Amino acid sequence: MTLPALLRFNPKLVFGASLTLIFAAIGGALFNWLTIPLAWMIGAMVVTTIAALAGAPLKPPGRLRHLMIAVLGIMLGSAFTPDVLDNVGHWWLTMTTLVIFVMFLAAVVAVFLNRVAGFDPVTAYFSAAPGGFATMVLMGAEMGGDERQISLIHAIRIMVTVLVIPIWFRFFHGYVPGDIIQGVGSAAAIAGSDFAILAACALGYPVAKALRIPAASLLGPLFFSAGVHLAGLTSAKPPSEIVILSQVVIGTGLGCRFVGLHVKRVLNTMLLSVGVTTFMLLLAAAAAFGLSRFTGLSFQALWLSFSPGGLAEMTLISLAMGIDTAFVSTHHLIRILLLAIAGPAVFALIRNRIGVPAKKD
Repeated sequence: MTLPALLRFNPKLVFGASLTLIFAAIGGALFNWLTIPLAWMIGAMVVTTIAALAGAPLKPPGRLRHLMIAVLGIMLGSAFTPDVLDNVGHWWLTMTTLVIFVMFLAAVVAVFLNRVAGFDPVTAYFSAAPGGFATMVLMGAEMGGDERQISLIHAIRIMVTVLVIPIWFRFFHGYVPGDIIQGVGSAAAIAGSDFAILAACALGYPVAKALRIPAASLLGPLFFSAGVHLAGLTSAKPPSEIVILSQVVIGTGLGCRFVGLHVKRVLNTMLLSVGVTTFMLLLAAAAAFGLSRFTGLSFQALWLSFSPGGLAEMTLISLAMGIDTAFVSTHHLIRILLLAIAGPAVFALIRNRIGVPAKKD
């Protein structure tokens, strides 16, 4: 999606999306009042999901979601300092373990979905990946898999992960909601030059899109922001008002994925996804615990890094938890790139073995 495409809009769609965002923001405000972790995103996600499954005519935020994810990318990039570069060399063990973990987890879940749950081989393969929502859905549909089943499995995976981890931290690790905007500041407090530099980082999105980099709306601005912060051009972060808006928009986008679904028709798939995601989270916790004991690194940071959530959502959680954002985002970046590159390559190698004929042009 190019920048001009982002700027085009349909008044009717904009009006519908605006009403949906207002409704979602009310949910976020309610959850914030209840001191629920990551309130603005989870509140927006919960109320829009319930409304969508109830048949409400919600409109997703569309292009605004890309812009807000770009804001998140800019904020994540601000966590990359020269000290981070010094630490990357010490992360080789956890990053190597992550690669092995992702491949093992995807293989186990794929076999389960195929042989136990009865998914066809293509649908099972692309549903099993612990990440890469859009990539897995698109590739799975192209290879002949069930697009709705794949998308539903991944949507539930992200939703359950986003719900479970913050609440777990809230009750078992003493996380106090509201940390995400500490040290960020308001829009009025940011100098004009710093604001201009941060805004320019958004150009990383169309550049990454043109280069076909996965998760371009997040990674492009992240790379640009990391570059200007590492170069010492600015130390500013996006203002708190926009950070909160990004949470509402991302949460709304998650909830709107369920628009048009009839619960009775997909209940079995939804329950199956909850079970699979729980297994993934438990296995990630076990891997994090083992690595924490061996390396001395934080269990919280490792669990976030190994968890099967979306790149944007998991790094947003790390911001809210005050956990090493650069560590978490670097590991999830590796996970996304691994799935985007190795996913189709491995499928091409095994497709004959699992009985899937090669696609004819």
